[in-house]
Amino acid sequence: MSNSPISESKLKEYYEVALDLVQKCGPLLMEGYTKPKTDYKVKADFYDLVTVYDKQIEDTLIQGLQAAFPESLIIGEEESAASQRQAELTDAPTWIIDPIDGTTNFIHRIPHCCISVGLTINKELVVGIIYNPPANELFSAWKGHGAYLNGQRIHTSKITKINQAVVAYEISLIHAAPVRDKNLKRIYKLGSNATATRSFGSAALALCYVATAQCDLYHVEDLKPWDIAAGAVILTEAGGCIYHTKGGKFNVMKPDLVCAATEELAKNAMSLIEEADQITEYTFK
Repeated sequence: MSNSPISESKLKEYYEVALDLVQKCGPLLMEGYTKPKTDYKVKADFYDLVTVYDKQIEDTLIQGLQAAFPESLIIGEEESAASQRQAELTDAPTWIIDPIDGTTNFIHRIPHCCISVGLTINKELVVGIIYNPPANELFSAWKGHGAYLNGQRIHTSKITKINQAVVAYEISLIHAAPVRDKNLKRIYKLGSNATATRSFGSAALALCYVATAQCDLYHVEDLKPWDIAAGAVILTEAGGCIYHTKGGKFNVMKPDLVCAATEELAKNAMSLIEEADQITEYTFK
């Protein structure tokens, strides 16, 4: 596909079809969520879980999106795991899908789990839809048209200083030994300077909660494109900013990030992260 600009009408069509499909998958997620016990399997790592509902939701989304838009490609969490191929982003319209972000929350009936669908065209994120049926939260955005929660426009806060900010951080990442020290040092530095710290167990929803001003800042690394793609669109359309942790351009295919309500707050956080990475006088085993 050429890298010519997409028309507004075509972009709106992508958005509306995806929005409808995601909502239709809500009852399927709720079927599993409300079960007394949802069976699951463990992937390569002991903390990486998958249920039959992940596969069913992803299959439903892929079938619907490819039927409506046969020109589009797919990067899906379960499809990528099954094929064991390295996902590559091209200029073609590409759906980036996480059928259930927050699978551990889903299994344990904690209402922070969601369906996440993002779209890139010419390698640019242009559509994001995140649906959390247990909490009745439907977040959506398409480029240039703002971000919404259940049809109502949302905006980030105007917080500029870390000591006034509520910080979201995935502390559960300390279960991965190779990144344990890094995350403990960074949450120590960010959390000790922030008003409050929260951990949701879903990167997609954490991005949305910055978009709605429920939080002001979010930092995470070592995740996958499907964890971040849709939320990045919603966040930026709500007025927020997103950068690579080191301050460069955000790359959805290697989504190490700092996102914030304001540029000033993002820079403040990146400075603290740099300080955290210089800590050498202790380690955690």
